[in-house]
Amino acid sequence: MLVSQGANQQEAQAGVQSSQPWNDPDAVPFIRFEKVTKKFGEFYAVDDVSLDIYRHELFALLGGSGCGKTTLLRMLAGFEEPSAGKIFIDGVDMAGVPPYERPTNMMFQSYALFPHMSVETNVAFGLHQDGYSKSEIKDRVADMLALVQMSKFAKRKPHQLSGGQRQRVALARSLVKQPKVLLLDEPLGALDKKLREQTQFELVNIQEKLGTTFVMVTHDQEEAMTMASRIAVMNDGVIKQIGTPFELYEYPNSRFTANFLGQVNLVEGTLIDDDEKYAIIRSDDIGGDIYIDHAVQGHEGTTLWVALRPERLRLCTEKPDDSGHNCFAGKVEEIGYLGGLSTYHVRLESGMRIKVSEPNTHRHNEPRYTWEDKVWVTWETGSASVLNQ
Repeated sequence: MLVSQGANQQEAQAGVQSSQPWNDPDAVPFIRFEKVTKKFGEFYAVDDVSLDIYRHELFALLGGSGCGKTTLLRMLAGFEEPSAGKIFIDGVDMAGVPPYERPTNMMFQSYALFPHMSVETNVAFGLHQDGYSKSEIKDRVADMLALVQMSKFAKRKPHQLSGGQRQRVALARSLVKQPKVLLLDEPLGALDKKLREQTQFELVNIQEKLGTTFVMVTHDQEEAMTMASRIAVMNDGVIKQIGTPFELYEYPNSRFTANFLGQVNLVEGTLIDDDEKYAIIRSDDIGGDIYIDHAVQGHEGTTLWVALRPERLRLCTEKPDDSGHNCFAGKVEEIGYLGGLSTYHVRLESGMRIKVSEPNTHRHNEPRYTWEDKVWVTWETGSASVLNQ
């Protein structure tokens, strides 16, 4: 549970209330999971999950292996039946509705293209099965290949395409039947990093053009944050938190969510002062007091965790003159140079190791800091999230 969110989140939520249906109490969910549970023997793959997804959303189920995200997707597709609970799509209860009668289509990680068919016949396959006329099939396939920029490859076979091109063909085949919901199971997992990053934006653009509701499963936090309007973070069959990428990153409700999305330093401490305008958390881990610029609404003596993102921390070789709060001495132990970014692992005098990231905004002959440099780690009083679980 989040102990303190601060005024910034309330202002941000107020600003987007009108444009985001999940903030509108009168909005009707397009997809609804009501207390859905799925058991395999005595194992709970999904445990009492309730979730609303709205029309035209690109929604991501994010989590590690075995967290239940794929099982949830398969139940939505009709490949698995819930052990308990209900699933609704566009107001219709999906209980007992087979996959081929649901207004959904699924795009698998393997793409599952027919190797003996050309690109255009792969895309047209489902339309032939459903008995569409030749003229309509021809028009729909042509429109879809144009949308995914694969028209000039229409006669090629899958083995003559790159991984990114096969991914586009699979997407076209999934969308050509105009499903109300497209389900994507690790859709970009087979692509290399650069192509994956490029394709993320292409998928978002296609989704925005068509207005189809996308529900995506992924273990890749960057992929989810780049593409999704909202994300559900899952672990052990339950949803830990639902929110926009901004909300989850800036205002995690637990150490699990803070640690799963991005990099974070988690510092344990005890609340010793909680005023209306500030709070002080004493930490043996970090070797001193951490000052927070707002109340955390907790009881003094409560154990809390301070979440510090590496990019919010700053390094300097001299103790700042204005270092009244949140300033700790240490020594650089490890350095990671990533071109646009450098990451420093600093061993504080308390013995805690803390990670600091700095953008390389200028070209230097040498790194700003090197191994064994004595440094000061500082951060602003409003940079931290305070968690109680």
